[in-house]
Amino acid sequence: MKRVLIASAAGSAVLGGVLVLLPPDTEEAAPPALGPAGRAMAAVGAGVPAALPDLAALIGEREAHLRAHPGDDHSWAVLGSALVARGVRTSDVTDFPRAENALNTSLRTRPAGNPEALTGLAALADARHDYRAARKWGELAAGQAPKRWTSYPALIEAYSGLGDAKAVDKALESMRELNAGATARAIAGQVYRDRGWRENADAALSDAAALAETPTERAACLHRVGELAWERGEPAQALRRYDAALAADPGHHPALAGRARALASLGRNAEALQAYRSAFARQPLPEYALELGELYEALKLKPAAKAQYDTVRARVKQESAAGVNDERLLGLLDADHGDADAAVRRLTAEYKRHRSPQVADALGWALHRAGESAAGLKLVTKAMDKGPRSALFAFHRGQIERDLEYEGAARRHLGEALRINPYFSPLRVPVAKKALAALGEPEEGGPEQVYAPPGEKPAPMPKPRPPKRRAP
Repeated sequence: MKRVLIASAAGSAVLGGVLVLLPPDTEEAAPPALGPAGRAMAAVGAGVPAALPDLAALIGEREAHLRAHPGDDHSWAVLGSALVARGVRTSDVTDFPRAENALNTSLRTRPAGNPEALTGLAALADARHDYRAARKWGELAAGQAPKRWTSYPALIEAYSGLGDAKAVDKALESMRELNAGATARAIAGQVYRDRGWRENADAALSDAAALAETPTERAACLHRVGELAWERGEPAQALRRYDAALAADPGHHPALAGRARALASLGRNAEALQAYRSAFARQPLPEYALELGELYEALKLKPAAKAQYDTVRARVKQESAAGVNDERLLGLLDADHGDADAAVRRLTAEYKRHRSPQVADALGWALHRAGESAAGLKLVTKAMDKGPRSALFAFHRGQIERDLEYEGAARRHLGEALRINPYFSPLRVPVAKKALAALGEPEEGGPEQVYAPPGEKPAPMPKPRPPKRRAP
């Protein structure tokens, strides 16, 4: 009988950990037909997220099976991929070393023709933000199983993390030729969002939410639609989407952090603080602690803010022990709330590994904070050209241009940041407004400057001379 394979799509940037399992061909390795583990297999067999309790049941069932049948390479791959998916959904990074062991055991048991384990390893590398390794494993998996759509989601995420837009397009096209369902549309929507194509992203993600067949899948899609609404400065609409996501699946923890951002944007700070604390308690991502710290700082609660920044560092240390790369986040923390020179060193090394727009922007900002604004401007300009339509990117660029006395460009990009999302940061929005007020209105008579390439100070626009008088 022809063997049917399994694959795991990391999807940490798309659906919060999607696991794809197809049933094996042997009775020995078959999961139960009914019960929580069976429901998990049925859900993920269609390429959608499984409910966390069902996913836990599947992991327990596979572990019990493998104690009796340690040579079952397929079940090792199922176990490893399920542990990756749960680790992404819960931010329990202790699942990642266990997943790595299970997936490597599957490869040792069947070294050749094992795309399921290779795809699981690509998903694990994505979850750890090691996009070079994810590309390696993902390309091997796609090479072995090019006609399976589940070979591509983890690879798309890897290419995105490396800033390789052409490779993203090619992998996305291959995936969409093989699948046009909710998961594929959600992944496409995330790609469009990363390109700054908000209308396309909103349409794809809304379609994905409409096509979702399980509450967990629907919640993941609604959360992404809410993120788009918040990014375009519509916090009330975003809040409705986050609430709908939580109504569909109360265990969808990212929607809690989304609610916190939206509530802070609406001035409901007490509720926002509680939502952030709840989100971090249930899914302890260091970025949630950073956002909470910055909200405390915006509210002039500096000791509470410092405590959260310390929590970020403690959580990053825990994640690092499990192989997670949080260098970009630490670099931003250092640039804004610590040692800017240390941020430059950290982010320079990270940019050599992962040349995504997000890392380019972070490094450019760190260079500015360390007194190297001309070099920083080149990178943040690149981030804006290649990345999403981001209020934070525009803010960084405007502030750097202001430091370099490119007043016209600074006015334009600071204004753009507030037009993109007037609520993008409780800490930075007041800074942007104050900077714009200090810049004032442009002088009459045309542009203030000729805008030169980043790193080159433009010459002032020559003032118009009065016409020469003719001799009588």
